[in-house]
Parts: sequence; structure tokens; C-alpha cells
Amino acid sequence: MTAQEIFESLKTRFGDAILELKADLTSPSIKISPTVTPDVARFLRDDEQMQFDFLSSLSGVDLREGKLAVVYHLASMTRRHTIALRVEVTAESPQVPSVESIWKTANWHEREAFDLIGIVFTGHPDLRRILLPYDWEGHPLRKDYQVPEFYNGMKVPY
Repeated sequence: MTAQEIFESLKTRFGDAILELKADLTSPSIKISPTVTPDVARFLRDDEQMQFDFLSSLSGVDLREGKLAVVYHLASMTRRHTIALRVEVTAESPQVPSVESIWKTANWHEREAFDLIGIVFTGHPDLRRILLPYDWEGHPLRKDYQVPEFYNGMKVPY
């Protein structure tokens, strides 16, 4: 299926929750509302025409100006097509429903985005830091992050 066909199928099924198609990119993407993320993911995985059985990447992105995003790169091994989903949230309320129950590989991807960007994946079974110490403050991949001068009494090199 083409990105346009996938977009139209999602738009028919989920209506106004499917916000935008960017098909002119190397990797076409569809922007969706955060509230329907698990429903769209489950549909893309289970629908006979879609069969997106592989979440190859999930990334957290700081878009600046108080916006964060999650980008899901999906592939169908059977149908041999790909698509990216984008979900945008505010930095003040960075909550996105987890897709860990749909694609198990999302477990560590979501933990990494939580750790480094600060996106909270609601419904995740074990959302805790994965790369930084548990007592680390802040999220270092946010554009406004300030590296602390000291951590546990030790000077932080930067």
C-alpha cells in the first residue's frame, strides 16, 4: 500500500483523529492524535491489508516551543510496506499511551524516550530510567536542558 492509501484507510476508520499526511518525505509520515495511538497501532498491526508487524524504531523528539513528539517507524514484513506515525504533545503534559502491549519491542524504546526526553507512556508496565541513574534530574535530550555542574558531589565534565 502507498502512504496515501494507508492515510485514507486510517482517516475513514478514525476520522478527525488522523491529522496529517506528509508523503513528500523519504519516509512518509502520518500525524495522529495521542488519544488514539493504541487503537491506530492495533489496527495497523491486525488489519489484513496493513499487517504492520514490526516496530523498527520509536523516537522521542523535542520540537522546541513547548512541543514534544513520538515517531513510530513501522514495517510490514509480509506486505513489504513502511510508514511512520507521529504523535505530538506539550512539554507541560507529555503523556502518550503506551504501545508496548501491541509491539513488545516498544518496551525499551519507550523507556529510552521517557529517560532522555521525558515523555510519559501511560500504561507502560515498567516505565523507569534505562540509561541514566535513577536519581538523575531532567531529560538531557530536551533542547532547554542544562547540564548540572555537579552530580553526587563530583564535577560533571562537559
